[in-house]
Amino acid sequence: MSKNAASSGKTADGGLPGAYGEQGTQELTGFVQNLLQNMQERFQEMSDTIITRIDEMGTRIDDLERSISELMQQAGMEEGEISTSKSQPAQSKKR
Repeated sequence: MSKNAASSGKTADGGLPGAYGEQGTQELTGFVQNLLQNMQERFQEMSDTIITRIDEMGTRIDDLERSISELMQQAGMEEGEISTSKSQPAQSKKR
């Protein structure tokens, strides 16, 4: 610390010693804690939103699979009926 800094009541880095330095440290600590709290809340909100959307997407996929299964069953029944009616005359000719 220079002689000039010592006589002016400031530290070598230009800050004020004592209570002012502690107050600045407390303010900085409070600011950082507040910032971290806000970031954590925003992260939690975003996580909840993503999880909700994934759940909704899973439900929609389940519905889509169910619809496809129903369509396949309907198509299979129709194909079975068509193939049965086509194969019956052929079988009766062979007999």
